[in-house]
Amino acid sequence: MQDKNRRTISYLRLSVTDRCNLRCMYCMPEEGIQFIPHADILTYEEMLRLVRLCVRRGIRKVRVTGGEPLVRKGFTGFLESLCRIEGLEDVTLTTNGVLLKRYAAEIRNCGICRINISLDSLRPERFLRITGRDCFEQVWEGIEEAERVGFSPIKINVVAMKGVNDDEILDFAALARRKPYHIRFIELMPVGRNGWKPETFMPTDEIFEQLRSMGNLVPVPFHPYDGPARRFRMDGSRGEIGLIGALSHHFCSVCNRLRLTAEGSLRGCLFSDEETDLKTPLRRGEGDDAVLKLIEWTIENKPESHGLLAQGPRKCVRQMHSIGG
Repeated sequence: MQDKNRRTISYLRLSVTDRCNLRCMYCMPEEGIQFIPHADILTYEEMLRLVRLCVRRGIRKVRVTGGEPLVRKGFTGFLESLCRIEGLEDVTLTTNGVLLKRYAAEIRNCGICRINISLDSLRPERFLRITGRDCFEQVWEGIEEAERVGFSPIKINVVAMKGVNDDEILDFAALARRKPYHIRFIELMPVGRNGWKPETFMPTDEIFEQLRSMGNLVPVPFHPYDGPARRFRMDGSRGEIGLIGALSHHFCSVCNRLRLTAEGSLRGCLFSDEETDLKTPLRRGEGDDAVLKLIEWTIENKPESHGLLAQGPRKCVRQMHSIGG
């Protein structure tokens, strides 16, 4: 289905929980978080019904996110059911990796082939500073286990921040040279109370200039189910490099995604605070046609752009962990 700007909407990011076992500095503060009451979070059955309806309106790819999805009880059983939905062509997962070693084989057996793992530093002491938790070894063991059980590709998401981890850009690039990992550098985005400030922001153009010192960067052809990353291969590399410039090189004109929050709000844009409540009609017992009309309205009225370039780095009201990234 197309929106009013003739973009075909085929990609849903589905948050299954707002809980997380890390406290990353740009995502979830250590204190002051008001979590969604458990009764207000969609049940797995409700999520599956909404995904089936979204598939009827053209969604073909679902990325499951959180918070941290692996902290929710019964998650792998839900994944198995999700992967069986007729018409859904691609199901992927984003995780912080802390629990991945335990669940990697189960997730792979559900039918998921590709996985994204958030890792902002290769240095254990810095990982602790960024995430608030001393879990680097668990995450690294999870990445190794994901490789062992056959996930391909394994994408590692790195939020690049000046004065925090910008001196590790080439270390991550070297990792992509040694391992068949896709390293994706992501610009820090002003969402919620994440302390965004210009002096911390690192545009992808600066990252690209650092990477060029390691050799030639060859663009990788675009795949229909690719996300927003500009992809490159380096000479002699087993993996890839991706650059996601949501602020400096925004991709609004080709954005094909919706976001469904854990409590059942459908969003057309990460930075727009306009949401469509799907949970209320669902729990009122309304039929599929009524819910489909709400999904259609959200698609048709997806914002043309996030507006950050024209209006400056405003913030959306929600915290990142409650939207699903």
